[in-house]
Amino acid sequence: MDLTIRSLDLAEMPLVIEMAAREGWNPGLHDGASFHAADLGGFLVAEHGREAIGCIGAVSYAGRFGFIGLYIVAPAWRGKGVGLRLWRAGMARLAGHVVGLDGVPAQQDNYRRSGFALAWNNARFAGVARGGGTAPSQIVPLATVEASSLAADDRRVFPAPRDAFLRAWVAMPDATGLAWLQDGRLAGWGLIRRCREGHKVAPLLADDPQVARALFAALCAAVPAGDAVSIDVPLPNADAVAMARAEGMRSVFETARMYAGAAPPCELQRVYGLTSFELG
Repeated sequence: MDLTIRSLDLAEMPLVIEMAAREGWNPGLHDGASFHAADLGGFLVAEHGREAIGCIGAVSYAGRFGFIGLYIVAPAWRGKGVGLRLWRAGMARLAGHVVGLDGVPAQQDNYRRSGFALAWNNARFAGVARGGGTAPSQIVPLATVEASSLAADDRRVFPAPRDAFLRAWVAMPDATGLAWLQDGRLAGWGLIRRCREGHKVAPLLADDPQVARALFAALCAAVPAGDAVSIDVPLPNADAVAMARAEGMRSVFETARMYAGAAPPCELQRVYGLTSFELG
């Protein structure tokens, strides 16, 4: 097959975001720029002639931790070896890395054969925004938090620095970021962003359930009441699951967090909402 695999530049990122939308993954309106900032060469496209027929994210963080995501082959090209060639290209790019991914549980056996082991399961919870209420005085705009503090807090739940990605993520348009400052110390933060349909809260990190619930309520209050809202919850965090259910949300699908190589440490009890199934 006449197939070319190459990296995408920033202007081409709408290609993979549109592929994700066609799969029903409901990407954010401005995800492409933030994704690209994570690793300028980390997104690959498979082309037949001038037609984009597949893609994969193989994002390297600090040359030691990688994440596979946005692994898609156009329906008409499935079963023709395109996916395997994309997979091999992505994994070759991450040779020598510990590699993570969030895949549907039905694909766990395939990923195991590629050397991945299950770490935990996640669930996407969906509901609607509830308006009203007064936010506690400890909640402040995320923009008032120093970037270094935000990056340090992210390292408690992510195994490598990703400062460029974080800068782009928290500054994206059509998004609201909030933080909880306790005596000047960052005790939690989150962001809600506009997606193709409704909004997603991602991430939501907090030191305890009360902070998480207050931040979640304040984030949801920043969007129109009744608008669709979703959040991706790591199922081992029972407090996060309880929060989502208390908000009247329901689980709509699951993913499996898996790693090739030693699973990196993560303060999972602080993770009430993951940042992204595509980048970890």
